[in-house]
Amino acid sequence: MKKVKYYYNTQNLRYEKLNISTGNKVWRVMGYVVAVVVTGFVIALVLDEYVDSPAKKQLKRELSMMQLQYELINQKMGQMDQVLGDLQERDDNIYRVIFEADPIPNSVREGYYGGVNRYKDLENYSNSELMLSTVLQMEKIRKKFYIQSKSYDEVLEMARNKEEMLAAIPAIQPISNKDLKRMASGYGYRIDPVYKTRAFHSGMDFTAPRGTEIYATGDGVVIATKRSRTLGIYVKVDHGYGYQTLYAHMNKKIAKPGTKIRRGEVIGYVGNTGKSVGPHLHYEVHKDGIKLNPVRYFYNDLNAEEYEEMLDLASRQNQSLD
Repeated sequence: MKKVKYYYNTQNLRYEKLNISTGNKVWRVMGYVVAVVVTGFVIALVLDEYVDSPAKKQLKRELSMMQLQYELINQKMGQMDQVLGDLQERDDNIYRVIFEADPIPNSVREGYYGGVNRYKDLENYSNSELMLSTVLQMEKIRKKFYIQSKSYDEVLEMARNKEEMLAAIPAIQPISNKDLKRMASGYGYRIDPVYKTRAFHSGMDFTAPRGTEIYATGDGVVIATKRSRTLGIYVKVDHGYGYQTLYAHMNKKIAKPGTKIRRGEVIGYVGNTGKSVGPHLHYEVHKDGIKLNPVRYFYNDLNAEEYEEMLDLASRQNQSLD
């Protein structure tokens, strides 16, 4: 039975029957519906925020596992980078030193490919920073391994050519000097024999009678046989691998430009030409255009004791002969 509702009419002081229009009924129903929907939405938000569903719990577990895996990958890559650093150090300071090759610059080893949009597909995720740092570290290590692999290829090629290179590097004295008595003046600042001033002497002077044989100190190609006011008659040999040698103040040269020569082959004879105060040979060793101390390159001629004695003789501050 439908309930009848009354209301108290204050004007006539009587209870009268309440008649609700259809429009009001509709609005009341809509209000109830809206209230239920809003309440349900609020409850759903609260539950979603503070109460995890089984599916959400599973996703959180998977996300936690993924983060752990990324962290383990980063740790492994850090260990790989450390091992790679040891390989790079041995490469630069041992292998390349043995073959007299320049170390690979850090700018080349540390460089890696990047770009603003290269990893754009990894952006806008909740863990984008973690993923990007991992991918960038992997890319950097990949580039380092590539550079190191190329370096080993180069070292292997140098090892294959080691015999040829050892034959080319200057390694003997340019004149017969078994008793070491012919070394007159060494590399460094010396007294100029003409001007009597302190000047840099860029080679070593060996005294010997005029006409004494002069030997090529390594395999190579004669690139110059000239005469100048200061060097007199001289010969210059290119040995490859950045090495060149110069033999000055000759009495006579027998090597000709373009001629291939072997270590120990006679290329001329001791003289007293050019700016010279007595018969002697002025000998220089150049590496990549830089004049080096020739005393470093007599290891095929001298034993340990003789080398020590040669070092002592070459270091004395005396007067040069040219």
